Amino acid sequence: MNRVAAIKEHIKRANGGAVTQLRFAKEGIITPEMKDNAVREGLDAEFIRKEIAEGRLIIPANIMHPESRTTAIGRNALTKVNSNIGASAVVKDLDEEVRKMKVSEKYGADTVMDLSTGGNIPEIREAILRNSTVPIGTVPIYEAIERIKDPLDLTPELLLEICEEQAEQGVDYFTVHSCILLRMMPMIEKRITKIVSRGGSLMAHWMISHHMENPFYTHFDQLLDICRKYDVSLSLGDALRPGSTHDASDEAQFAELAVHGELNRRAQAKDVQVMIEGPGHVPLDQIEMNMKKEQELCDDAPFYVLGPLTCDVGAGYDHITGAIGGALAAFHGAAMLCYLTPKEHLGLPNEADVRDGILATRIAAHSADLAHKKPGAVERNNEMSRARYGFDWESQFALALDGDKARELHDETLPEHQFKTAEFCSMCGPRFCSMKISQGIEDWNAALKEEELIAP
Repeated sequence: MNRVAAIKEHIKRANGGAVTQLRFAKEGIITPEMKDNAVREGLDAEFIRKEIAEGRLIIPANIMHPESRTTAIGRNALTKVNSNIGASAVVKDLDEEVRKMKVSEKYGADTVMDLSTGGNIPEIREAILRNSTVPIGTVPIYEAIERIKDPLDLTPELLLEICEEQAEQGVDYFTVHSCILLRMMPMIEKRITKIVSRGGSLMAHWMISHHMENPFYTHFDQLLDICRKYDVSLSLGDALRPGSTHDASDEAQFAELAVHGELNRRAQAKDVQVMIEGPGHVPLDQIEMNMKKEQELCDDAPFYVLGPLTCDVGAGYDHITGAIGGALAAFHGAAMLCYLTPKEHLGLPNEADVRDGILATRIAAHSADLAHKKPGAVERNNEMSRARYGFDWESQFALALDGDKARELHDETLPEHQFKTAEFCSMCGPRFCSMKISQGIEDWNAALKEEELIAP
């Protein structure tokens, strides 16, 4: 469906009113997007509708992005994974960003954020949108800052203008740092890493320089009007997320989270879908509390967490550090995990980094879904175990989260075709394979039972 046809279809469904999934859900209407996600989630479409109506689940679905198949984000759905891509002022290759988007889709990212801060940002975003089959998010302040010479020249009018342009282009959700306020600035003094959010630091610099309140806060209603027009979801950015475990769960973080709750309620009233962005760097013992705090302050809106990283010394391996925290966060209620790559804190990720980040985060998400026995997770896990026990190598490759990697590692030592049916791998060989030995024990037990049955 082209974009014009998509608009007409949504407007027809809305009878001239709002075109958001939230508005339809409130009116008791089950949209095609709700039905489609219900099938993929293994859930009832009415359940999806109710979750959206009550603000616990969103389906980012800009009517100008019909290429997207959409995805359901909420803690009662499968845990979702986001991939970050985007050019910088140093590296700005459009084709490279499209390739990274394709890698993201191939290895299971449910959404992709274009965080471009350099190059021709609208052109890069257009290429990503027209080639993507997943929802695309952006941080509009990045383009605003790139357009002007001095960040202090930023105006509310420019921010809203860029949001409108991106919405019309097809962006499915905006991350806006609308909840960092002037009164919170003194709260960061005890922190080691102060403000680590790029958008948050830019907004803080503007506010203290002009001694004016956050324009995304003062003009929030105008932003909601734009989102409502196209069905752009809001990801309320955590400008004051902790950038080190020392700074986790402090006064600044939770003061901003309370404003997240306020703006979420305002958005809900205007039929705009919202998810809340969360930390950051959080020690293991504080993750559960952070998840519960968001549910309490933000009325259980979907929580989209950046990691969280459980320690600060994993440089080069922060995809693992983030996956450890992400698994626990998802188990305690996070709806979507933002991936981290091995390049986190170190540089712009390449395609290989994107793949590693997505897979580490998907393992975390699947682990949480398995623990909650969500539809499909247990079945896939058990099928993999059966394939292993039955030496069904091709099924193992198909069921693995990264089947390409599984095949590649198997074939490093046993590449020949006959080893795809072998009842051993190169780790144990034919004589020391525990599963092959177990099959012999299984045969012995079966024979013993048969003897008992025919015994006089």
